[in-house]
Amino acid sequence: MGSQIAALFANAGVPSLLLDLSSPGRTRNANSLNAVARMLQQRQSAFFLPEFADLIECGNFDDDLARVGGCDWIIEAVAEDLGVKRALWERVAAHSGRDTVLSTNTSGIQLGQITGNFPRSIQQRFLGTHFFNPPRYLHLLEVIPGNETDLSIVQRISEFGEDVLGKGIVVCKDTPNFIANRIGSFYSAAIQAAMVEGEYAIEEIDALTGPLIGIPKSATFRLIDIVGLDIWMQVARNLYVHAEDRWRDRFRPMPYADAMIEKGWLGEKAGQGFYRRSGLGNHIEVLDWKTLEYRPVQSVSFESVERIRRVPDVAARIRSLIEENDRAGWLLWRVLREVFVYSIAMIPEISERIVEVDRAMRWGFGHKLGPFELWDALGFQQIAKRIESDGIDFPENGRRMLSAGASSFYRKAEYFDFGQRQFHKLESRSRVVVLQDRKDTYGEVDRNDEASLIDLGEGVLCLEFHSKMNAIGHGTLQMMGRGVDLLSTDFQAMIIANEGENFSAGANLATLLSAAQAREFRAIESFIKNFQQALMSLKYAPKPVVCAAFSRALGGGCEVVLQSHRVQAWAELYMGLVELNVGLIPAGGGTKELAMRFSDPLGGLNLIATSKVSGSAVEARKLGLLRPEDRITMNRDFLIGDAKTLALELTNAYRPGRPAKGIFVSGESGYERMRERIEAGRVSGAFTEHDSVILDRLAYVLSGGRLAPGSTITEERLLDLELEVFLSLCGMPKTQERIQHILRKGTPLKN
Repeated sequence: MGSQIAALFANAGVPSLLLDLSSPGRTRNANSLNAVARMLQQRQSAFFLPEFADLIECGNFDDDLARVGGCDWIIEAVAEDLGVKRALWERVAAHSGRDTVLSTNTSGIQLGQITGNFPRSIQQRFLGTHFFNPPRYLHLLEVIPGNETDLSIVQRISEFGEDVLGKGIVVCKDTPNFIANRIGSFYSAAIQAAMVEGEYAIEEIDALTGPLIGIPKSATFRLIDIVGLDIWMQVARNLYVHAEDRWRDRFRPMPYADAMIEKGWLGEKAGQGFYRRSGLGNHIEVLDWKTLEYRPVQSVSFESVERIRRVPDVAARIRSLIEENDRAGWLLWRVLREVFVYSIAMIPEISERIVEVDRAMRWGFGHKLGPFELWDALGFQQIAKRIESDGIDFPENGRRMLSAGASSFYRKAEYFDFGQRQFHKLESRSRVVVLQDRKDTYGEVDRNDEASLIDLGEGVLCLEFHSKMNAIGHGTLQMMGRGVDLLSTDFQAMIIANEGENFSAGANLATLLSAAQAREFRAIESFIKNFQQALMSLKYAPKPVVCAAFSRALGGGCEVVLQSHRVQAWAELYMGLVELNVGLIPAGGGTKELAMRFSDPLGGLNLIATSKVSGSAVEARKLGLLRPEDRITMNRDFLIGDAKTLALELTNAYRPGRPAKGIFVSGESGYERMRERIEAGRVSGAFTEHDSVILDRLAYVLSGGRLAPGSTITEERLLDLELEVFLSLCGMPKTQERIQHILRKGTPLKN
């Protein structure tokens, strides 16, 4: 965990000293060096780029501990063992500088147990900083002040964590397991208790407690396998020992968990846990918790679930399911009822406000809605009545809400305070712009089923995508054109932003496939031309256009990013032109942009031939998909606000450009070089025959149409070449097979 935190700092451009136990022999720093090496080999890298590892200097506790005196912030992240932590801090305290911030990364040990009889000068600078694992990808950072902690240090670390590291900060009380692990552990305990009582299988539980109810696909038992059963049980055991509430028996280990720990079945790190891969065919097997024997995973189907699975709103799905009198409905109501009661009873013990509880569960566990947000979405009073009708002792906080006549935990920009029995305003966050809040307050300038135009104030317009997966269709293009028109008359700048899971998955493939199979090529041609011209209008708009790109920006979504005047990218930007996977080439201007950006056409060819997707915004810049002048935001919460700020900065100096006329292309010689690369890939097996056909057509476009070497071409001509090739590929059966496969299976077909 310490090395992962060091990698997070490196991604933010902050150098660190990483210390671990010393190793015998000549390489005393082997443990810390190996920790960095392991991170570089992980499938999901801890680093934005491998070279960022150079910002971490490795050392060991025996030889280098005195060097911590020159550090601004010392973070301890050793084993979750009180004795080990105290022993190390006694050594560290002797070397730390007078102004050095000191913090422990712990998932639940109370600070008072660690600092104990330390001098007040140490305790004033000491706090908990609980990074969630893996810290690069999980947004939550719990900051825990002790009784003596200087509150100015709490503020400094909170601001640094939010602004520099990109974290969502939740300030917690110094109680067992703080907020996220307190509620998260109870969630898991309630699920396991219901599983045992109702005799559900492991895979049934994971099918019901994952994306279906707004929880990541790791669900319950896959998550425990990822975290490690030993770590998970250590967190629960800490609550069983230290939590002083009537629910503490919930955290008593289940017999099957104790048996698994004894056998060493700890999850992924041990090769087996609740799931394992069998030797024959590498199939997934699941544990039968009653017999402790593995068996093949069975398909899971509940009639009620199949009926509502495609309902897009998670609260609507849950509302329907908990009203069902079947196994799915029974389990979900049983679990949510307990979680709701426990969460409301934990205020003010773990937090003075419900706000921090909801944020902790969203940011730390990836839930779509925190417990109070979900309760609101299901209907506070309806759920309260059902809980009481079940004979459950309803907590005092809930009775206070009912007596105050409150019908929800939240209302516009306010939350309910149980102590004062009234609503309080939520604090404003100056860098945070919430599109829904703007729409609720001021309405929309214009909208259709795929996109909206929103007035962000100060002369800035926002184009928001909101189709399924933010796929780009006719409606999106219509709003794009309308937005550019408004820049000429009513606004000073425009940003392209949304609050979905991904920026855009690309063009609408289902519509394209339907047209291709019906051989409606004029309709396809019309759409592609409109797409090209819409993106050219963005590129050469009368006022600046800034794209707030985040998460996945693939295919057509990537082309939107490429042709915006500037980009304000979230650090976690996974951007690429992946059209080869569906048997096509980029034709919304993506191929044209690569031809213009790369002096060597092999650069553009390789990006598309490998369907390369950046692993971060920093890598997107290195690949040439972002430009040096494009900016990066570490904190997703700030992205839209930062994009608006950049757009306003650009207004004074902005001068609209014109489509390029004299673009140098490699011509026939460049085409031949690309053909050699394609043929080598075909012979080696890297490319299929159909890949080679597609890439040959791509090389034709990138070379400018096989002109004489040193020729120039216009931007419009490159768009014409894109369209020509795109239409020819749409008519090919193998391309249609690829599109159909990715729509049905979600994975590429290499035919």
